[in-house]
Amino acid sequence: MLLVWLCTVPSIMAGQTDAGDMAKTGIRIDIPGLGARHILTVLTDYTGTLSRGGRLVDGVRELLCELAESVDIHVLTADTFGMAETELKDAPVILHRLHGDRQDTQKRVYGIKIGLAQCAVLGNGNNDRLLLKAAKDAGGISIAVDNGEGCATDALLNSNLFIVGAANALNLLLEPKGCKATLRF
Repeated sequence: MLLVWLCTVPSIMAGQTDAGDMAKTGIRIDIPGLGARHILTVLTDYTGTLSRGGRLVDGVRELLCELAESVDIHVLTADTFGMAETELKDAPVILHRLHGDRQDTQKRVYGIKIGLAQCAVLGNGNNDRLLLKAAKDAGGISIAVDNGEGCATDALLNSNLFIVGAANALNLLLEPKGCKATLRF
């Protein structure tokens, strides 16, 4: 696992226990018909979800820094273009590169270890479908995202909602009333 953390954000990072750090408060969303959600962690794919052609989409770094004030952010990626580490250099995320086969299962297992009931999951590919479904089933929020490279049908079918653009997806979490408006019954 590679840790990338260069933004100045007052919080406890994974593995830190310094009592002097401020704990993150998370994001609370009360969705009529679906129930209250308390998001403490964002688990996101990189390729096609936060990036296009391997490059981080404009504005996403700044939104990740803002979001990291409230939640921990984990990026799970096969890193198709080999650019995730460089592109996320100044972003407050934990970067986890996947290797080998069954990356869909690797992502789901990682999410289960984190605790999906308090996660928002973002993804666009077939290798995101199991994680998206597991988060949705556990009571988290699953968001299928397309940045112009497409979104696999199975990712769509296993999500709570679909949105075009990484910035739009991150803004849904930063302004949870939009998420509430979309998901209410």
